[in-house]
Amino acid sequence: MPEGDTVLQAAKRLHRALAGQVLTRSDLRVPRFATADLTGREVLDVTSRGKHLLTRLEGGLTLHSHLRMDGSWKIYAPGERWRGGPTHQIRAILANASHAAVGYRLPVLELLRTNEEFTAVGHLGPDLLGPDWDPDTALSNLLKDPARPLGEALLDQRNLAGIGNVYKSEMCFLLRVTPWLPVGDLPPGTADRLPLLAKKLLEANRDRPARVTTGRARPDERLYVYGRAGRPCLRCRTPIRTANQGDGSRERPTYWCPRCQSGPTPTT
Repeated sequence: MPEGDTVLQAAKRLHRALAGQVLTRSDLRVPRFATADLTGREVLDVTSRGKHLLTRLEGGLTLHSHLRMDGSWKIYAPGERWRGGPTHQIRAILANASHAAVGYRLPVLELLRTNEEFTAVGHLGPDLLGPDWDPDTALSNLLKDPARPLGEALLDQRNLAGIGNVYKSEMCFLLRVTPWLPVGDLPPGTADRLPLLAKKLLEANRDRPARVTTGRARPDERLYVYGRAGRPCLRCRTPIRTANQGDGSRERPTYWCPRCQSGPTPTT
């Protein structure tokens, strides 16, 4: 599941494959930009901002994409078979003489003027893996609505950018509180740990092929709670529980240990 660390990795792969080279093919398969032709433009830079990707091109254009739940960018060499999914799932193709970058299942794909990138990412809070990281601002953002459940506050990219559903569940476990605990009810000193813990987790995984929060190498023990519903907690052996958190289309599966984590839990 794409989060700040995996999106940063995607940006690095795209930058290595595209930056400094002229596009020999471009194909944006979304109605609004289907006629846009970027062929002949040099790719200047590919960077991440939270969970957003910004591909900047000469002439003052930026291709903005977001992976959300299951989008991806794949890099292929000339003649290599494309294996990222069926053809109808391709939303973008950017190719040069040595590589083809193919975007699959991209729910957000738009072409912007580079000087108007703020319309796509200006609402984001401090980026955990970016040069604008500011733990004091992130903490202030998280605490501005004391009644809001911690899990929802962590997922709100306006507070701090880069945390997704995996890190939300893992952070709450490490803080020993449930994701439904109101931010204002956090135990003394716990709130101050939020930005530092988030930064530590994403920094530790920014270059890893597999996300790890436990320090354990076994695939089934890399995460404390996420994706482990019904399996024993790695700390106390109590079965991990799961329930959705959020409203409507924003609901996300959430995992917690009913023994290790204190605070409210869903009633259904």
